[in-house]
Amino acid sequence: MNSITIKEVPYNSGKTYLTSSKLFNEFLYFPYRLYKNDKMWVPPLLMDERNTFNKKVNPALEFCDYKIFLAYKDKKCVGRIVGIINKKANQIWNRKFIRFGWLDFEDDFQVLQALIGAVEQWGRREGLEKIVGPMGFTDMDKEGMVVEGFEKLQPMACYYNPAYCPKHIEKYGFEKEVDWVQYEIPASQPIPDKVLRINNLIANKYNLRIVENVSKSELRKRYGRKIFTTLNAAFSDLYGYVPLNDKQIDYYIKMYLPFVDLRLTCLVVDQNDEVVAFGISMPTLSRALQKAKGKLFPFGWYYMLKALNKFEYIDLYLNGVAPKWQNKGVHSIYYAKMNENYISLGSQMAIANPQLETNQASHIWTKYESEVVIRRRAYIKQL
Repeated sequence: MNSITIKEVPYNSGKTYLTSSKLFNEFLYFPYRLYKNDKMWVPPLLMDERNTFNKKVNPALEFCDYKIFLAYKDKKCVGRIVGIINKKANQIWNRKFIRFGWLDFEDDFQVLQALIGAVEQWGRREGLEKIVGPMGFTDMDKEGMVVEGFEKLQPMACYYNPAYCPKHIEKYGFEKEVDWVQYEIPASQPIPDKVLRINNLIANKYNLRIVENVSKSELRKRYGRKIFTTLNAAFSDLYGYVPLNDKQIDYYIKMYLPFVDLRLTCLVVDQNDEVVAFGISMPTLSRALQKAKGKLFPFGWYYMLKALNKFEYIDLYLNGVAPKWQNKGVHSIYYAKMNENYISLGSQMAIANPQLETNQASHIWTKYESEVVIRRRAYIKQL
């Protein structure tokens, strides 16, 4: 039996990763080799992956410690994992958790044992009590292992894993912590008359309006911070959520809002022009990313640009309703407006980003023809 060797990607003297080092590149490119023949895997952009682990770029690393581990067998890399200690999350939720993420490994239980074992060992040294994952540094990162829906092409913003992964995780002793579900909704279906009538009543009763006729620049400058303030409030009670700070908000405004399509975005504001609810969606980029193979150049940008002008399949990325509006049906207003635009653009199908199965706001989809097509799970285990 060949033994498994674990290597840690080293820090440099500045306590940040050498994102151009040989071992870091091994970490970065490993899934490209592992999943090269898997038609369901969607490669991330390598540039974004590097930035995620760059303390000068990603403000979440100011309150997260992490270690990257690689597994080797016969001098060949056979797996990778990232251990994460989110100190702010542990403080807010009064927990002693270590997270794991970026877990990819060959179909070999011993490889999983070695990878998880490395993270567990670090967690015990730090006095932590439980290990949970897959999760990222924050809730804006990918989270949840696929346990149902392996036959579905994964959206860009989601983890991918083969069916053997949850089997090995459960064999190791992990148990379910929480599940996220993803709904698929036919985008061309008519908006129910009852929904339209109720939406009009709600908007008139509370003096709400949909933001229209704004430029991308105005959206970003006038509403960017308000969107993420509402997101912070909307997500505050959801599992493990840590409010985004000002640096993180600026980071995500810069990362996401320049690329939004205003036809696929809806903001609902009150009489003071405060965002009470929002929905942001985009044409799916999954096939374009597969063609780009993680790189924008020389041809990746062409595939991405082409995909951004196709509206047949839509990914619902972010949505939220301020807490005091959550029981007033406001969430239906922004989705109905987006649904109206999907119809005019000839869209056929939309898939929602992962939503906690206990999140009552996700029940909006039950008013439409919809189906849960992917289920993701965070697993937990005592250290």
